[in-house]
Amino acid sequence: MHIVVLDDYQNVAADFANWQELGAEVEFVSRPIHDTEDLVQTVDGAEVVVAMRERTLFSAERLAQLRDLKLLVTTGRVNASIDLDAARAQGITVCGTESTTSATPELTWGLILSVLRSIPTEDAAMHSGGWQSTVGGDLFGHRLGIIGLGRLGTQVARVGAAFGMDVVAWSQNLDEERAADVGAHAVSKEELFSTSDVVTVHYKLSERSRLLVAAKELSLMKPNSIFINTSRAGLVDMEALQDALAAGRIRGAGIDVYDLEPLPHDHALRSTPRTVLTPHLGYVTEDTYRIFFTQTVENIAAWMAGEPVRLLT
Repeated sequence: MHIVVLDDYQNVAADFANWQELGAEVEFVSRPIHDTEDLVQTVDGAEVVVAMRERTLFSAERLAQLRDLKLLVTTGRVNASIDLDAARAQGITVCGTESTTSATPELTWGLILSVLRSIPTEDAAMHSGGWQSTVGGDLFGHRLGIIGLGRLGTQVARVGAAFGMDVVAWSQNLDEERAADVGAHAVSKEELFSTSDVVTVHYKLSERSRLLVAAKELSLMKPNSIFINTSRAGLVDMEALQDALAAGRIRGAGIDVYDLEPLPHDHALRSTPRTVLTPHLGYVTEDTYRIFFTQTVENIAAWMAGEPVRLLT
């Protein structure tokens, strides 16, 4: 049996699970998949394909061309890049894995502190022989605004409270009682953007939430405030955010997710001022990868035994 593990960008998937126990030929692909033709050629002859989160699209059109595919395993329990209905209709079994819920909130705070205290700028200065050139902002006593108070937003809220911040939150169905449970206050979307010193997004992407943060919301932000997105690029009007940063209308932004990934080397965002950019590192941690790939091997072994587990189809 031929197994193809896609999107192993760091060449580490082989190290996080015992693939040998499957007794199969396992191929690890570290480069991004560029288009449908590339995907078809790369997985040609593979009965099992492993997808790393949403890095590669498995649309109905693409799935129809993967004639040999019988099992598709995605890391994580939800993957918007897989057309589950099309997979089901084609007789392709799709399984998922568990994941940590702490990795992305931890990165969120890394970005908040990096932007607020200009850590990348000062680090670069130190390495080039320089010294202090910026004046950092503060967290204690300042307001943290959280868009979306689900599992991840809740963890961000609790850390904000530990820093002594005034934590407020908004989502379409959030009430004061739910917010109070995690030490936050429910406010309107307008109040959150106009009064927060840090705004961070932790919202599920859907057609209803697409471009949830647009030019209108960004225009409400205070000149000394910062914006963080470790959720989904589609939630934010990135052109409007770039305009706000270039014009100096907000202090800065920390961004981990992009409309096109990997981000093209000549993308305008790479040269946008007042930014700290990370290459979608939210879930890229040792503990997360250990869960992802250990359970992936378990999924494949169970499917081979005729008793698939963690089914998504």
